[in-house]
Amino acid sequence: MIIKSAEFVMSNSDVTKCPKSRLPEYAFIGRSNVGKSSLINMLTGRKSLAKTSGKPGKTQLINHFLINKNWHLVDLPGYGYAKVSKSSKKVFQKFITQYFSLREQLVTAFILVDIRHQPQAIDLEFMEWLGKNGIPFSIIFTKADKLKPNAITKHVEDYKSSILETWEDMPNYFITSSSKGIGKDDVLDYIDKLNANMFLS
Repeated sequence: MIIKSAEFVMSNSDVTKCPKSRLPEYAFIGRSNVGKSSLINMLTGRKSLAKTSGKPGKTQLINHFLINKNWHLVDLPGYGYAKVSKSSKKVFQKFITQYFSLREQLVTAFILVDIRHQPQAIDLEFMEWLGKNGIPFSIIFTKADKLKPNAITKHVEDYKSSILETWEDMPNYFITSSSKGIGKDDVLDYIDKLNANMFLS
Protein backbone atom coordinates (compact mmCIF):
# COMPACT_ATOMS: atom_id res chain seq x y z
CA MET A 1 0.00 0.00 0.00
CA ILE A 2 1.20 3.49 -0.87
CA ILE A 3 -0.03 6.27 1.42
CA LYS A 4 -1.14 9.07 -0.89
CA SER A 5 -2.99 11.11 1.71
CA ALA A 6 -3.16 11.22 5.50
CA GLU A 7 -5.20 13.87 7.25
CA PHE A 8 -6.32 14.56 10.79
CA VAL A 9 -10.09 14.23 11.25
CA MET A 10 -10.90 14.72 14.93
CA SER A 11 -9.97 14.13 18.56
CA ASN A 12 -12.46 13.35 21.29
CA SER A 13 -13.15 11.34 24.43
CA ASP A 14 -16.69 10.32 23.51
CA VAL A 15 -16.99 7.23 21.34
CA THR A 16 -20.45 8.27 20.21
CA LYS A 17 -18.91 11.36 18.60
CA CYS A 18 -16.38 9.42 16.51
CA PRO A 19 -16.78 9.73 12.71
CA LYS A 20 -20.14 8.45 11.49
CA SER A 21 -18.72 7.00 8.28
CA ARG A 22 -18.63 3.24 7.78
CA LEU A 23 -15.00 3.28 6.69
CA PRO A 24 -12.85 0.51 8.21
CA GLU A 25 -10.77 1.47 11.24
CA TYR A 26 -7.45 0.23 12.55
CA ALA A 27 -6.62 1.17 16.14
CA PHE A 28 -3.08 1.57 17.47
CA ILE A 29 -2.49 1.29 21.21
CA GLY A 30 0.28 0.37 23.64
CA ARG A 31 2.01 1.26 26.86
CA SER A 32 3.03 4.87 27.25
CA ASN A 33 6.37 5.68 25.61
CA VAL A 34 6.29 2.60 23.35
CA GLY A 35 6.88 4.74 20.26
CA LYS A 36 3.31 4.84 18.95
CA SER A 37 3.36 8.34 17.51
CA SER A 38 6.69 7.72 15.80
CA LEU A 39 5.33 4.49 14.30
CA ILE A 40 2.20 6.23 12.99
CA ASN A 41 4.31 8.94 11.41
CA MET A 42 6.59 6.32 9.86
CA LEU A 43 3.68 4.32 8.43
CA THR A 44 2.02 7.38 6.92
CA GLY A 45 5.23 9.05 5.76
CA ARG A 46 4.28 12.21 7.65
CA LYS A 47 6.80 13.60 10.13
CA SER A 48 4.30 15.22 12.47
CA LEU A 49 0.89 13.66 11.79
CA ALA A 50 0.86 12.21 15.30
CA LYS A 51 2.41 14.35 17.99
CA THR A 52 5.52 12.82 19.53
CA SER A 53 6.77 13.71 22.98
CA GLY A 54 9.50 12.75 25.42
CA LYS A 55 6.82 12.68 28.11
CA PRO A 56 4.83 9.42 28.34
CA GLY A 57 1.07 9.73 28.14
CA LYS A 58 0.95 12.54 25.57
CA THR A 59 -2.03 11.02 23.75
CA GLN A 60 -5.12 11.25 25.95
CA LEU A 61 -7.88 11.32 23.34
CA ILE A 62 -9.23 9.14 20.54
CA ASN A 63 -7.55 10.55 17.43
CA HIS A 64 -8.89 9.73 13.97
CA PHE A 65 -6.83 10.12 10.80
CA LEU A 66 -8.24 9.53 7.31
CA ILE A 67 -5.83 7.54 5.15
CA ASN A 68 -6.12 7.45 1.35
CA LYS A 69 -9.72 8.66 1.71
CA ASN A 70 -10.86 5.09 2.38
CA TRP A 71 -9.86 4.00 5.92
CA HIS A 72 -9.24 5.45 9.37
CA LEU A 73 -6.14 5.06 11.46
CA VAL A 74 -7.07 5.53 15.12
CA ASP A 75 -4.48 6.66 17.65
CA LEU A 76 -5.60 5.66 21.16
CA PRO A 77 -4.20 6.75 24.56
CA GLY A 78 -1.39 4.66 25.98
CA TYR A 79 -1.96 2.53 29.03
CA GLY A 80 0.37 1.95 31.94
CA TYR A 81 2.88 4.47 33.11
CA ALA A 82 1.50 7.82 31.96
CA LYS A 83 2.25 10.52 34.52
CA VAL A 84 -1.26 11.87 34.83
CA SER A 85 -3.60 12.06 37.78
CA LYS A 86 -5.49 8.93 38.80
CA SER A 87 -8.80 10.62 38.00
CA SER A 88 -7.63 11.58 34.49
CA LYS A 89 -6.28 8.09 33.90
CA LYS A 90 -9.61 6.53 34.89
CA VAL A 91 -11.45 8.79 32.44
CA PHE A 92 -9.42 7.99 29.36
CA GLN A 93 -8.98 4.31 30.27
CA LYS A 94 -12.78 4.18 30.38
CA PHE A 95 -13.20 5.52 26.86
CA ILE A 96 -10.53 3.13 25.57
CA THR A 97 -12.73 0.30 26.83
CA GLN A 98 -15.83 1.94 25.34
CA TYR A 99 -14.09 2.39 22.00
CA PHE A 100 -13.25 -1.31 21.70
CA SER A 101 -16.65 -2.38 23.00
CA LEU A 102 -18.81 -0.08 20.86
CA ARG A 103 -16.93 0.82 17.67
CA GLU A 104 -18.38 -1.44 14.99
CA GLN A 105 -16.11 0.01 12.29
CA LEU A 106 -13.02 -1.44 13.98
CA VAL A 107 -11.40 -4.12 11.84
CA THR A 108 -8.47 -4.93 14.10
CA ALA A 109 -6.26 -3.45 16.79
CA PHE A 110 -2.49 -3.22 16.75
CA ILE A 111 -0.92 -3.64 20.19
CA LEU A 112 2.50 -1.98 20.31
CA VAL A 113 5.18 -3.66 22.41
CA ASP A 114 8.75 -2.42 23.01
CA ILE A 115 10.85 -5.35 21.83
CA ARG A 116 13.75 -4.38 24.11
CA HIS A 117 11.92 -5.54 27.22
CA GLN A 118 10.83 -8.86 28.62
CA PRO A 119 7.09 -9.65 28.42
CA GLN A 120 5.19 -7.15 30.54
CA ALA A 121 2.17 -8.22 32.56
CA ILE A 122 0.20 -5.11 31.57
CA ASP A 123 0.59 -5.93 27.85
CA LEU A 124 -0.35 -9.57 28.34
CA GLU A 125 -3.37 -8.60 30.45
CA PHE A 126 -4.59 -6.17 27.80
CA MET A 127 -4.25 -8.81 25.08
CA GLU A 128 -6.17 -11.20 27.31
CA TRP A 129 -8.96 -8.62 27.69
CA LEU A 130 -9.17 -8.16 23.92
CA GLY A 131 -9.31 -11.92 23.41
CA LYS A 132 -12.06 -12.40 25.96
CA ASN A 133 -14.07 -9.64 24.28
CA GLY A 134 -13.62 -11.11 20.80
CA ILE A 135 -11.59 -8.18 19.46
CA PRO A 136 -9.04 -9.19 16.80
CA PHE A 137 -5.53 -7.81 17.17
CA SER A 138 -1.96 -8.08 15.98
CA ILE A 139 1.21 -7.28 17.89
CA ILE A 140 3.66 -4.68 16.61
CA PHE A 141 7.10 -4.97 18.19
CA THR A 142 8.70 -1.52 18.13
CA LYS A 143 12.29 -0.22 18.37
CA ALA A 144 13.87 -3.23 16.63
CA ASP A 145 16.83 -1.06 15.63
CA LYS A 146 17.91 -1.03 19.28
CA LEU A 147 18.67 -4.77 19.32
CA LYS A 148 20.81 -7.17 17.32
CA PRO A 149 19.00 -9.83 15.23
CA ASN A 150 19.69 -12.64 17.71
CA ALA A 151 18.30 -10.58 20.58
CA ILE A 152 15.18 -9.73 18.55
CA THR A 153 14.57 -13.43 17.90
CA LYS A 154 15.04 -14.28 21.58
CA HIS A 155 12.69 -11.55 22.81
CA VAL A 156 9.97 -12.57 20.32
CA GLU A 157 10.35 -16.18 21.47
CA ASP A 158 10.02 -15.03 25.10
CA TYR A 159 6.75 -13.33 24.19
CA LYS A 160 5.54 -16.41 22.35
CA SER A 161 6.25 -18.55 25.41
CA SER A 162 4.35 -16.18 27.69
CA ILE A 163 1.38 -15.81 25.35
CA LEU A 164 1.08 -19.52 24.61
CA GLU A 165 0.61 -20.19 28.32
CA THR A 166 -2.97 -18.96 27.88
CA TRP A 167 -3.47 -18.81 24.08
CA GLU A 168 -3.65 -21.68 21.60
CA ASP A 169 -1.75 -19.74 18.93
CA MET A 170 0.60 -16.77 18.78
CA PRO A 171 -1.24 -13.72 17.41
CA ASN A 172 -0.10 -12.23 14.13
CA TYR A 173 2.92 -9.97 14.74
CA PHE A 174 5.27 -7.51 13.04
CA ILE A 175 8.83 -6.39 13.76
CA THR A 176 9.28 -2.63 13.28
CA SER A 177 11.61 0.31 13.71
CA SER A 178 10.32 3.82 13.14
CA SER A 179 13.78 5.32 12.70
CA LYS A 180 14.86 2.70 10.13
CA GLY A 181 11.51 2.18 8.40
CA ILE A 182 11.57 -1.53 9.26
CA GLY A 183 8.21 -3.28 8.97
CA LYS A 184 6.41 -0.42 7.24
CA ASP A 185 5.47 -2.37 4.13
CA ASP A 186 4.50 -5.44 6.16
CA VAL A 187 2.00 -3.54 8.31
CA LEU A 188 0.55 -1.50 5.44
CA ASP A 189 0.25 -4.54 3.16
CA TYR A 190 -1.60 -6.36 5.94
CA ILE A 191 -4.08 -3.47 6.29
CA ASP A 192 -4.42 -3.35 2.50
CA LYS A 193 -5.25 -7.06 2.43
CA LEU A 194 -7.87 -6.70 5.17
CA ASN A 195 -9.43 -3.74 3.38
CA ALA A 196 -9.56 -5.66 0.11
CA ASN A 197 -11.28 -8.58 1.82
CA MET A 198 -13.83 -6.22 3.37
CA PHE A 199 -14.66 -4.47 0.13
CA LEU A 200 -15.01 -7.82 -1.66
CA SER A 201 -17.35 -9.29 0.96
